[in-house]
Amino acid sequence: QVQLVESGGGLVQPGGSLRLSCAASGSISSFYAMGWHRQGPGKQREVVAYITRSGSRNYADSVKGRFTISRDNAKNTVYLQMNSLKPEDTAVYYCDTQPGRLSEWDNNWGQGTQVTVTS
Repeated sequence: QVQLVESGGGLVQPGGSLRLSCAASGSISSFYAMGWHRQGPGKQREVVAYITRSGSRNYADSVKGRFTISRDNAKNTVYLQMNSLKPEDTAVYYCDTQPGRLSEWDNNWGQGTQVTVTS
């Protein structure tokens, strides 16, 4: 099973930006999709964005126009560029793998990376 290591989180003011990285221990090309999920305080984990093997991108309505997901297959890394951050974006962010188009997410969680948006 590929191991995922998230990084790039931190403390930022509203309106600020962060870039998250998810480094995989093996090839990400074998997965149908790579995704970013988050879990805020007292909230359920939710899918924020995912990118398919073909490069198709999908976003939660709450982050459309502000977040951009990308992947570098050569580096086995997935990124999440987060702009115009809001306090409600505060959460632990995780990446995950989806093996097939009709598959569930693998729940292959790493340690996550904390994002805190506050003035």
